[in-house]
Amino acid sequence: MSQPTEPEILLTNDDGIETPGIRVLYDALSDVGNVTVVAPADDQSAVGRSLSGEVGVTDHDLGYAVAGTPADCVVAGLAELGPFPDLVVAGCNKGANLGEYVLGRSGTISAAVEAAFFDVPAIATSMYVPVGDLAFEDVETGRSDYREAARATTYLVEHALEAGVFEEAAYLNVNAPVPEEAAGDPAPMEITRPSRRYEMDAVREGERVVLHDRVWEEMEAESIPDPAGTDRRAVVEGRVSVSPLTAPHSTRHHEALDDLAERYPGTSLSS
Repeated sequence: MSQPTEPEILLTNDDGIETPGIRVLYDALSDVGNVTVVAPADDQSAVGRSLSGEVGVTDHDLGYAVAGTPADCVVAGLAELGPFPDLVVAGCNKGANLGEYVLGRSGTISAAVEAAFFDVPAIATSMYVPVGDLAFEDVETGRSDYREAARATTYLVEHALEAGVFEEAAYLNVNAPVPEEAAGDPAPMEITRPSRRYEMDAVREGERVVLHDRVWEEMEAESIPDPAGTDRRAVVEGRVSVSPLTAPHSTRHHEALDDLAERYPGTSLSS
């Protein structure tokens, strides 16, 4: 009886190829598949699906460093640089990607969406980083902090393809908590939906307008307002959140819009 071949995996991120999150995933996924890294040469956080058109590429001990965005990396990796993979993995991002409103902003998630247009299933993995009284930029993370994220991603890479998960989902948005202890039982996994909370506002200060994202101000497990079953609640309460998502965006039939189109002057003239 022939043994199943190891999957080909294209690994990218948006924090940059030199960050600990991608190195931890590379090491973990190399135990279960053949991993080729095509990742940004530097930090490309929150660039969404921006494309550069032309990018510089240099060899790296993990694969290739691209002077461009995560979407650039996926296109370059799938169309030219790497073996065509069974799966694209993006991450692990330092900081969670939670809620509907971040899906188009995140470079990590955008890499997974780009893969979906190539009909390649993908997993976007991020780690929730509680900041307390610190600014997010001042929170340092090490390799051990990504243990839950690596464990969950490896499990999904090993089993999701064979289980038929990607017959329904184009990609999985995975968010893992920071491990509570140096060693211990894995955090439980919960299938979730993206939270619909949106609390952006803006304040003018002279010649500037300062934008505030207030969603992140309510992230205490005892008082988080997001309902059960959402990604934010799962992660804050210490579970690995897995949201199955689709791309491209789906559409529904709208009778009201049909009626408007039928009454449009040009439409009535051609009837």
